[in-house]
Amino acid sequence: MRRPRGDQGQVTIEFLGMTPTIIVTLVLLWQCVLVGYTFTLAGNAADEAVRAATAAEPGARGGACAQAGLDKLPGAWEGDADVDCTTGGGYVRASVSLKVPVLFPGVIGFPFTVHGAAGAVEEETD
Repeated sequence: MRRPRGDQGQVTIEFLGMTPTIIVTLVLLWQCVLVGYTFTLAGNAADEAVRAATAAEPGARGGACAQAGLDKLPGAWEGDADVDCTTGGGYVRASVSLKVPVLFPGVIGFPFTVHGAAGAVEEETD
């Protein structure tokens, strides 16, 4: 005589049915983290670029600004980074543009960029 099996295995079947939804949710969350991290990197790179430019000699500000903007970026974001530095009127401005990676940094990026900007007053050098 056999006993009825009841709901045995039901949880496993429900979990397998939900697995694609769980995976898609995790992938979307990871992509949101990458977008946020790219915004953070762009803002920090712009801050570092302006900081270096204000401390440099007036003739070397552009080079110091661009180099400092790229120095703090991880390698995956460094290749597609665009650092634009301007000086004038006693003010230094830096704008950094980064591409947002798709799932894995350094492989492929979205067709849009994230911008970070910063500015500071030029320091007087003796």
